[in-house]
Amino acid sequence: MLKLIYLNFKISKIIFISCICFYPLVCDSVRFDLPSGSKKCITEDIKRNSMTVGKYTIVNPIEGRPLPDSYHISVRVTSPLGHNYHYKVAADTGTFAFTTANTGDYLTCFWAPYYNPPFKVSIEFEWKVGIDAKNWHNVARKGQVDLLDIELRRLYDKVKSIHDEMFYLREREAEMQKLNRSTKSNMAIFSLFSILIVVFVAALQLCYLKEYFIRKKVL
Repeated sequence: MLKLIYLNFKISKIIFISCICFYPLVCDSVRFDLPSGSKKCITEDIKRNSMTVGKYTIVNPIEGRPLPDSYHISVRVTSPLGHNYHYKVAADTGTFAFTTANTGDYLTCFWAPYYNPPFKVSIEFEWKVGIDAKNWHNVARKGQVDLLDIELRRLYDKVKSIHDEMFYLREREAEMQKLNRSTKSNMAIFSLFSILIVVFVAALQLCYLKEYFIRKKVL
């Protein structure tokens, strides 16, 4: 009976992990309001050699009519080292795509010019990284392959992405452990140094009090 329960538990665990690994991820766009004369930045933690694509569009406040001339923004995408990957001024829509050269936080900033009276610009922004950044429909059309092959290639890339992410997390964990050990060592040295200073000051105080009492002929 126990063996049967254990076997069912292992099967359920395998099915659960498989569902997590192979369930297709849905990446929805984000919509936010940007007041005129203000700035808003969005960060994304991306590892090295990852493909990333982004698309931004100003939402027309009145459908069916041309977008007002005052509705434009400036956009800049920078790397963790401060290098520009994308920069556009007075834009109402745009896209960017690149392969990351460093691991870290990539920053996308939006600026809206100041107007009086002020108003808000509604922006729709979509940012995809890794597997989600690949357009598999274009791959299918260009490669002229069947849907099964495309699905297998997509699943292979997803498993590879999960594998790389696991190694990336292990590296980050190793860095954090190294930082913790270094911090503990520095704290131990600082504590020892503080104790030595306290003992030294206490010894000086004792010597001073002893000399003081001798001068006063108390001792």
